[in-house]
Amino acid sequence: MSTLTCISPIDGAVFATRETLSRAAAEDVIANARAAQSAWAARPLQDRIDLVMAGVAAIGAMNDDIVPELAQMMGRPARYGGEFGGFEERASHMADIAKDSLADIEVGEDATFKRYIKRVPHGVVFVVAPWNYPYMTAINTVAPALIAGNTVILKHATQTLLVGERMARAFHSAGVPADVFQNVFLDHDTTSALIAENSFDFINFTGSVGGGAAMECAAAGTFTGVGTELGGKDPGYVMDDADLEAAVDTLIDGAMFNSGQCCCGIERIYVHESLFASFVEKAVAIVKGYKLGNPLDPGTTLGPMAHKRFADEVRSQIAEAVASGATAHIDTFAEDDGGAYLSPQILTNVTHDMRVMRDESFGPVVGIMPVKDDAEAIRLMNDSEFGLTASLWTKDLDRAAAVGDQIETGTVFMNRADYLDPGLCWTGCKNTGRGGGLSVIGYQNLTRPKSYHLKKVTS
Repeated sequence: MSTLTCISPIDGAVFATRETLSRAAAEDVIANARAAQSAWAARPLQDRIDLVMAGVAAIGAMNDDIVPELAQMMGRPARYGGEFGGFEERASHMADIAKDSLADIEVGEDATFKRYIKRVPHGVVFVVAPWNYPYMTAINTVAPALIAGNTVILKHATQTLLVGERMARAFHSAGVPADVFQNVFLDHDTTSALIAENSFDFINFTGSVGGGAAMECAAAGTFTGVGTELGGKDPGYVMDDADLEAAVDTLIDGAMFNSGQCCCGIERIYVHESLFASFVEKAVAIVKGYKLGNPLDPGTTLGPMAHKRFADEVRSQIAEAVASGATAHIDTFAEDDGGAYLSPQILTNVTHDMRVMRDESFGPVVGIMPVKDDAEAIRLMNDSEFGLTASLWTKDLDRAAAVGDQIETGTVFMNRADYLDPGLCWTGCKNTGRGGGLSVIGYQNLTRPKSYHLKKVTS
């Protein structure tokens, strides 16, 4: 066993610690989940839906405690109210579509045969959730997995150590059996060993590219399904006919909100050359108006990054870019302490030779480049190892769709950014990973097809 420690970015102090489970104790947890799964799956679908939604409501009742706790653990300003809106929206949508998504597929019936395909739960689903949106990213899988009849074991990121405990407590208080939904604290070695011994029936991981690769390596040869959402370098493209004010407001918010620590945050922006100077001027004015500070202060609009090492990586990318000729438009904020409190930054004169335009930054920095036409923008947007979302700004829907068809990405936005619609599949390509959450496809990934070919006795 070892100790997991959450260091608060507010002041660098230890906020919470938890002891990890031993290998034997973790195996007991999994055995309990497996033993509970058949009875859970045998419950009527509506019962499972009702219990899951009661658990969601119980989280909502905790929101006044959750919001400052999140600020303490990962630095998001309390003024933004936490994640319950998106948490409830996603769970509610998956509950609403469950009956149709999990319905049998009728292939045909006549006097001789009845044929159909059922969607049946995998069994025990292992969810490894990240710290940046710890409630919303977890519920993406937890709610539909439980509704579909799986049991769920949740392992949360150390930076948001208390989230899994809160979720388990809420769901248990609502009537979800303790062995059906369990929170665990595990170290990396135990996690890999459990995966390698085929302990789980499906794994969903959201995190770094390296973490996703470790999951896939551990699962190699077990034939366990692994769904991943990994790194990103999401682009925005502002076309010559765009609503400039709306584009600047949305894309800069998408780049800077949550201190840039968003899975689908905007990390690079391409602007038609006719709008470039105006876009940059407006963007700089917005960012200069931010208030960096303690996330518990109601006046703070930009909190610290979740950990000093994350801020150090962003500082390094910015410094390297400036040394290579990039122009930094934002002076260092007085509150920037060289640690987790990091000044936001807008860079121009950037190129794709710079890490800040290639590597995931996951912080409050964005590079902006002028482009002459759609072809150049498409080439630059696709010049990335990642592919999660792309945000296109134009008044022409057909043009956006045509450009979108040529972009290597999981989601194409038009005139919006940094939003997860639970009716659409949340997915990526390239080094962003494989799999799909939410929507009917989320249910397909959390179940397996089982075919029935029934010959009738007609003597």
